[in-house]
Amino acid sequence: MRIIAGAFKGSKLVAPGGSNTRPTSDRVKESLFSMLDGYGVLQAANVLDLFAGSGGLGLEAMSRGAAEVDFVDSASVSVRAVESNARKLGIDHSTRVHSSDVVSFLSSQRDRRQEASLQRQPEGPGGGADGAERAEYAGGLAEVQDGQVLESRSDLDDGEGRIFDLVFMDPPYPLGEDAVTQILGRLSGLLDMESIVVVERASRAPEPTMPAALEVFRAKTFGETALYFVQLKANPVQASDDAAHGGAGEAGTAGVDERA
Repeated sequence: MRIIAGAFKGSKLVAPGGSNTRPTSDRVKESLFSMLDGYGVLQAANVLDLFAGSGGLGLEAMSRGAAEVDFVDSASVSVRAVESNARKLGIDHSTRVHSSDVVSFLSSQRDRRQEASLQRQPEGPGGGADGAERAEYAGGLAEVQDGQVLESRSDLDDGEGRIFDLVFMDPPYPLGEDAVTQILGRLSGLLDMESIVVVERASRAPEPTMPAALEVFRAKTFGETALYFVQLKANPVQASDDAAHGGAGEAGTAGVDERA
């Protein structure tokens, strides 16, 4: 395993032991990052690498100009591999490695954003939410964030959660489709309209079903590997309508399906 382009081109990476990791091949990685370069999403990006494994995708993004990366993996061997690779490249100060399952991590980030949002609610007549009203508002905030577009890119610190410009999501192929959809739903509240999520799945598996707020805008296959490029829907009202009619993901399958 190696970095294939950018500032750390040719650097070899430590791979976690065992059979549970599936490094993205150089061929797929080359095409993936060529497309991301074309979208202009890499420079100074705040990146999230879910199911990180060795951290190869997040580290490749750093090599090509990303500002910082959060790596998430529940396997201790993967966490150690990512930490080792970041130190070797001298970028451990720009990375955060989270030893956590993906659902717990995303929930913690959303909880921080919800707390921050509640704290920023104006007080007084017509603008406050305190006591029972505040509790009711907190209970409904997750649905609002799933269905609506966040207004601006965030430079918030860890205390409030962040908006991610680029997300890599390479779950184990045996992970069920419902679980993939649920993870994407939790992730949608941490994105803005310029964010891109790249989901890697087996080409023989069905296209992931999108939650109401997200859509696939491009799909590409490489032999046994399929990549899905995902973004927030441009029309959050339509997303809410889709959800109300049980049509989550129906409007998100119109992406271009390219065969390589």
